[in-house]
Amino acid sequence: MTTLRALFATSFIFDRKLSMFKKIFAFIAAMSLVAAFAAVDVNKGSAAELDGIKGIGPATSKVIMAERQKAEFKNWDDLISRVKGLGDKSAAKLSEGGLTVGGTSYKTSATAPAKPADKAAKK
Repeated sequence: MTTLRALFATSFIFDRKLSMFKKIFAFIAAMSLVAAFAAVDVNKGSAAELDGIKGIGPATSKVIMAERQKAEFKNWDDLISRVKGLGDKSAAKLSEGGLTVGGTSYKTSATAPAKPADKAAKK
């Protein structure tokens, strides 16, 4: 009977340790996901953080860092005008990837001209 109790106690302790390990692992995994999707402000992020944004490579982050040394970016239009190769489409993609300027995401202009639905509309 004592062997059975000892076996039960050992099993119980092992299960509790395993359960605690699972909780710690789940917490670390959740925190990693949060960090992966955290926004990076173009005026505050390091070169490594900027590289972590999909669509920004080492060359672009180097240009951003050099322009930021001159003056902080005021808004998305300022960023687009000062960083060569950056346009409306790429700014929208970078914003979706987590890049912000002054804490704001890129918003496409609502004044973009509407395209005709078909050829008959052109005539």
